[in-house]
Amino acid sequence: MTKGAMGARRWMAAATMTCLGLLAATPAQAEWREARAKHFILYGNMSEEAIRAMATRLEQFDGALRYLYGKPEIDGQESNPVTVYVLPTVSAVRRLYGKGGDHIAGFYQGRVSGSVAFTPMRSDEEGPNALQPQQVLFHEYAHHFLLGNSQVAYPAWYSEGAAEFVGTARFEREGIMLGVAAQHRAYGLLDAAKLPIETLFDSSRRKLSDMETEQVYGRGWLLTHYLMFDATRVANFNRYLILLNQGKPSIDAGNEAFGSLKQLDRELGRYLGQSKIPGMLVRFERLPKTDVSVRVLSAGEQAMIPSRMQSDRGVNRNTAGEVYARASTVAAAFPQDAVAQGWFAEMAYDAGQDQAAEAAADRALAVKPDLQQALLYKGLLHLRRAASDKSKDPARWNEARSWIIRANRADPNAAEPLAVFYSSFRMAGERPRESAVNGLERAFELVPQDQGLRFMLASQQIAAGQIDQAKRTLRPLAYDPHARPDNPAATLLALLDSGNQDAVKAALAKASGEDGKE
Repeated sequence: MTKGAMGARRWMAAATMTCLGLLAATPAQAEWREARAKHFILYGNMSEEAIRAMATRLEQFDGALRYLYGKPEIDGQESNPVTVYVLPTVSAVRRLYGKGGDHIAGFYQGRVSGSVAFTPMRSDEEGPNALQPQQVLFHEYAHHFLLGNSQVAYPAWYSEGAAEFVGTARFEREGIMLGVAAQHRAYGLLDAAKLPIETLFDSSRRKLSDMETEQVYGRGWLLTHYLMFDATRVANFNRYLILLNQGKPSIDAGNEAFGSLKQLDRELGRYLGQSKIPGMLVRFERLPKTDVSVRVLSAGEQAMIPSRMQSDRGVNRNTAGEVYARASTVAAAFPQDAVAQGWFAEMAYDAGQDQAAEAAADRALAVKPDLQQALLYKGLLHLRRAASDKSKDPARWNEARSWIIRANRADPNAAEPLAVFYSSFRMAGERPRESAVNGLERAFELVPQDQGLRFMLASQQIAAGQIDQAKRTLRPLAYDPHARPDNPAATLLALLDSGNQDAVKAALAKASGEDGKE
């Protein structure tokens, strides 16, 4: 089960698991620390110097992306920070991931409850063409950044190509160099059979082989690099995006915007054959000032952090019970630690231990009355009980929502209380209030990376007759390079284009589980 729950069960946020790496390798220290910056929260068993340096570098990278894409921070529109857990080894990351994680070096989840990344302190790969941990982490954050700062749907080749373009960022004395050659893609670019440009641009989302997928990354990087450093090419690319987001098939949009995809392919071949390629140095003085605060975790947090990482990673029915059982003893030893009790309330809730969850939330609130996590879980518990009882009493639903409202007031920029408030009306079988719809829109503005939240907003827009807005909301999901070709967003988008309202309703019911299936 992923985190960020709403409804009678926890909200099943659609999460993309992808490989991550790490920024710097440091020896393990005797205690866990938390580093907080504007866009990141880091937890690591690291020295203060090491964790501060890691947070600073991540913030500088975010600043370089804002400079590159012309996306300065706007006060009042801050996105929820990404929480990064730094584990000691790749093996530790794989154990935390569980089944299916034999070959990963870390993973990332974008979700309404707060996006998270799990990364190792050390890498196992060596050699000039080895994929470096920093590159992978930067690659994934680029996806997070673009989804959070653009309403445009990108094709798979650009989504991955742009992430590769910035993922090779190199820190130099004067600043950050973007556009450094992607040496780890050399085989796919130079030695493998070339991927036809029509396949690269194909938006039908047919299933690709492993080698074809590798070339989507490599040739996507090459094409992104080629387009980035010429004003005419940038204009052509922007025209292509406009056509694509108007619903034109990608190959047709490419031929119209670039004149000829075959000619573009020939130009790419010449570009690849150059002895040198350009880069972009973003000087440190152009970046926002970085402010990082570091603290040592409390004794209760130190003891609870292993369980917290497993909980934040996401649990299912089996693992939720295991996490709860391990954390119970720790929670009992630190009844006055508000944060540890808030964490435990979430673990107990996930395990279906509602009495223990509410007791933990109450203990946390007795120490810290405005602790957002404890307030949220008080509300989730009351909502779950009302839904389980199939209550039709408006006063009971309003009492449950009062806790969610308090959680929102404790942290107005937290997306989850806003999304839970909206979901509470669907749980009660009521039409959402205007304030709830506004809250859903604000939650999406804060965390557009959460695929489940995006689909929920699209469903609301369809219900309100806002079909064009719903299409814009769905397109990034439909074009997601990690989703299957027949993903629900792509299916729904096609049905909206067809105008078949009955089929649209059936697709919405199936995707949201309203037909009784999970």
